[in-house]
Amino acid sequence: MDGWTRWKTLERSTPFTPCSLAETLDGGQAFRWKHSKTGEWTGIWGQSLAKVRLTNNGDLQWKCPSALEKNTTPEIRRYLGADQDYEQLIDELPWRSDEVFRSALETWCGLRILRQPLSETLFCFLCSSNKQIVQIKQICETAARRLGTTISGDHYSLPTWKAILEIPEAELRLCKAGYRARYIKQTAHALAHEPSILKHLDTLPYPQARRQLQRLPGVGQKVADCVLLFGAGRLDAFPVDVWIEKAMRRQYRLEGWTREQIAHFGRIHFGSLAGLAQQFLFAGERSRT
Repeated sequence: MDGWTRWKTLERSTPFTPCSLAETLDGGQAFRWKHSKTGEWTGIWGQSLAKVRLTNNGDLQWKCPSALEKNTTPEIRRYLGADQDYEQLIDELPWRSDEVFRSALETWCGLRILRQPLSETLFCFLCSSNKQIVQIKQICETAARRLGTTISGDHYSLPTWKAILEIPEAELRLCKAGYRARYIKQTAHALAHEPSILKHLDTLPYPQARRQLQRLPGVGQKVADCVLLFGAGRLDAFPVDVWIEKAMRRQYRLEGWTREQIAHFGRIHFGSLAGLAQQFLFAGERSRT
């Protein structure tokens, strides 16, 4: 196995707490992070591999295989949001007037949005339908080992859409994808014929970007919003799953509202940073169980 670099410190911009780091890496944004008994997190995204940890004074440190250092150094800053001023972003949200959001903000200080590879995010969320986080992680790990390529040592990347195009659907089913294998295979065909579907999603008007993604098999409203938020950096997307549905109906008195109506309310109430607010509300609701 390749040797690893020494631990390096990322600049402290709205520092993580142990809880907010765990929620960011393992709360449903990404599915390829593992936590060790020593407190380290090991994660894979694209062709990058890194370990991260929090020091006693709150610094976030990271290291990677030495052979990957040149590419990982700029990638990890972007991936972990160290290139954004989260204090300023959060200050623009309505925490002064919204007691529900302010409470979630105080509890989950440091929570942020990962900026993941777009294609990989699409693959992961196509695997997510009617699955819990631990099950999605199992599907992704199995797919990486069976169909991906080696990054370093015993760590593998997820398969590319080109690779998926060239394998039978049965191979995806062996990765525990179930009926989702059909959507994944069909999406690979759709992207091969029309790769422009994944282009300009970060700059198109939100409604147009969402409709563009929903042209892909298996991509409904929630999956499209997740891909936009976590893969395209669209902080104006407001995914509504079962947790957000519960939170919004109970705490914002939206009983009887559909998920689409709730998503619209979230985008109006929280504005252009609705997706960031959504993650705080999501974390708060999950912690109630």
